[in-house]
Amino acid sequence: MSKSDKPLFSHHEHALEKEYQVCPECGSELTIKHGKNGSFFGCANYPNCQYTRPVVEHERVEDRILQGSECPKCNHSLAVKQGRYGMFIGCSNFPECDYIDHEEEKQLADIHCPSCKKGVLKEKTSRYGKKFYSCDAYPKCKFIVNFEPVEGICEECNFPLLLKRNMAAGIKYQCASKKCSAMQSL
Repeated sequence: MSKSDKPLFSHHEHALEKEYQVCPECGSELTIKHGKNGSFFGCANYPNCQYTRPVVEHERVEDRILQGSECPKCNHSLAVKQGRYGMFIGCSNFPECDYIDHEEEKQLADIHCPSCKKGVLKEKTSRYGKKFYSCDAYPKCKFIVNFEPVEGICEECNFPLLLKRNMAAGIKYQCASKKCSAMQSL
């Protein structure tokens, strides 16, 4: 069997495709379409009919109450919940209370924000699992860096913050000012 003669779907997948062939809203044929969030079944009668259905159904995890925990805002129990970016810990009294435990935020050793000079830099984790450092006065101050900040003054431009960089040649320090970015030794 040549590459072009190979069926696109196995027998099981073909049976699954047959199950979803007819649009439940207008009766037209459903086709597999590809979008930025992956593949999905969409009505062939689009844009007149906008019915879509995911190819793979994701299982929903029920909220689990954490015994012995207490929300600092409203004193209800905390629960492990599933959100659009994964699992998190939040108040069981949602939507009345919107508390979310941001355990991944770590305040650095009182490194003040060089931009607003009021806030303190905190280590945070993005939804993709990468660490970054930002001012705790957000959204008023939008200062953010991707490498660990270190107290120090740039030898070139006198910017009051350096970034610790793990390079192939060892640990180096870089000016945190995007305009300068000069490498230096401490």
